[in-house]
Amino acid sequence: MDETIRYIIEFILGGTSYSQYADMVGYTSNKDEFGRYRIVIVPSGFFDKDLYGTVASIPSLLLDYVDGLPVLFGKDEKYFVGSTIVIKADIIASSYFFISRYEEYVCRSKRDVHGRFPGKESFLVRAGMIDSPLIDRYGKYLRQLLRDSGVSVDEPKEELGKVWLTHDVDAPFFCRSFRAVVRESLKGIGFPKAYSIFNGNLEKDPYYTFPWIIEKDNELCSKSEGKCSALYFLKVAGNGGFDKPYYDISFKDVRKMICQLKSGGALFGLHSSYKSGRTPDLVAGECLNLSNRWSIGKIKYNRNHFLRSCEPENFRALINAGITDDFTMGYADVSGFRLATSRPVRWIDPETRCVTDLIMHPLLVMDCTLSDERYMGLPEDEAFEYCVRLISEARKYNGEVVLLWHNTSFVPGIGGEYHKPLYQKLLGILGKLL
Repeated sequence: MDETIRYIIEFILGGTSYSQYADMVGYTSNKDEFGRYRIVIVPSGFFDKDLYGTVASIPSLLLDYVDGLPVLFGKDEKYFVGSTIVIKADIIASSYFFISRYEEYVCRSKRDVHGRFPGKESFLVRAGMIDSPLIDRYGKYLRQLLRDSGVSVDEPKEELGKVWLTHDVDAPFFCRSFRAVVRESLKGIGFPKAYSIFNGNLEKDPYYTFPWIIEKDNELCSKSEGKCSALYFLKVAGNGGFDKPYYDISFKDVRKMICQLKSGGALFGLHSSYKSGRTPDLVAGECLNLSNRWSIGKIKYNRNHFLRSCEPENFRALINAGITDDFTMGYADVSGFRLATSRPVRWIDPETRCVTDLIMHPLLVMDCTLSDERYMGLPEDEAFEYCVRLISEARKYNGEVVLLWHNTSFVPGIGGEYHKPLYQKLLGILGKLL
């Protein structure tokens, strides 16, 4: 547990570039040890064996505030013991709560129809704090406390650390198979139109928006000096239920798609199947399939289909499959800072309480979350303003911006009328900030 506490302190402070200050911050109630530190955070009891892992450990919305910052555990009390600043606001336990996905681990019965932990049930949404990275704000506060104690600590430069332009390839084609022609002939656009799409150039298929996406993404990536990457998540399993439609590298259209994406400089990750969201052991086979059969190389990145996962089992399965970076951590129904940070962070297993090597990247915005009436249901102008606010918050703390736009969202009438112009406007904003 000492290693975990050390990692959290270092992460709150700002990461490895602030590691020299981590030894100046103690997490103890032993007054005999206070003099060893510049700052002491007194544990709240969250980790006590009789409380940890129980529903009673979930914090109340009646929060205490320390110098204007909400804390989930502990209380607003600050004093000196000699030259040491002591606070009883337990920002360590509060940060652990989010990094470990503790509330999802404890509140297993709170799930939507897809088995996802709903954003509206999350502490951050219920407390009205989903649009501001609380852990990053703790970092600014802790750095100020160190300065108050006489330590010279610089603030991170306000700039974006990284931009990820990510695209989940759920349905790359609209009508490029005999099954699709039959479907559209019977209850869709009719046989003549369906057959013309099937028999025509791939670029005429309405879902095949990849050439346009590549062009727009590369305009930003090319001038970002390595701080922007385009990342595509591909499905390789599941031909039933919500995993439809099935596509495979044996299809000539899929091979062409992969070639175009590769030539555009794209990175690839696994879009682990809907089924694996409840049967995590399937992930390893899917990862091998994508890596070997599709000749894409070692797969490091993952995002779960439908953002469907169960913690901690899914994260463990990713680690066992060799995945190093996960991009699932955003709510389907509310965009914002699900992890309470704008920065990539190593997952802490809430059962073992150990820091793992799996890096979680905060998913800031998903296209359908903004527009879908079941979710936020925002008109275009409000969606743009909300996205800009989130991006500005990430920039304050040298954080990442991870956008998720499906290829079908650029098709009017399919993914919403405003997603294409909205995406272009956001790329314009990001271009000015990088």
